[in-house]
Amino acid sequence: MRTVFRSDDPDVNPYKLLTAVVVPRPIAWISTLDADGIGNLAPHSFFNVACASPPIVSFTSVGGKDTLANVLATGEFVVNLATEPLLDQVNDTSARFGPHVDEAEALGISLEPSALVAPPRVADSPASLECTLHSTHELGDSTLVLGRVLAITVLDDALVDGHPAMEHLRPVSRLGRDEWGLPPQVVSVTRPARPEDIGRR
Repeated sequence: MRTVFRSDDPDVNPYKLLTAVVVPRPIAWISTLDADGIGNLAPHSFFNVACASPPIVSFTSVGGKDTLANVLATGEFVVNLATEPLLDQVNDTSARFGPHVDEAEALGISLEPSALVAPPRVADSPASLECTLHSTHELGDSTLVLGRVLAITVLDDALVDGHPAMEHLRPVSRLGRDEWGLPPQVVSVTRPARPEDIGRR
């Protein structure tokens, strides 16, 4: 037996169900600047890779949040990796600060200059994606933002043989309600190149 929740049922909250079932969700901890140069730092859990070549990532702003306003105003943003050691700081930046309050400054989060864009990156985040705005798409109460990745920066201590290593990145994820996912157990499974390769592991 299954319970069927119809998304058009007025007694059903699709958002709460989606965020409980589409899990785990990676976090885009996004730093931006407004037109006057005031910083903003906020987590967004509707985040993913949208295109491989050119490299494009996507995040969704549910409602008209400060991050979206800043990206539209300046055309730039930085995605900082949300990690286990930074979990409390990531969560704290989700509070509804005023539009002219710099969350990083208010919470004592260290920032440093980015390589190619104006918004700074979180100094203690082991990896960041420096992006310029590609396009936006209005979807009901939300806006899908696509960003062209200009640079991927990774702390040297988080690289193994020149590649970002999970044991050093230690990313966290969003689940349902107030739940977070801690760094996952990692397994390696070889992908079959052809049907004949299935079962040869």
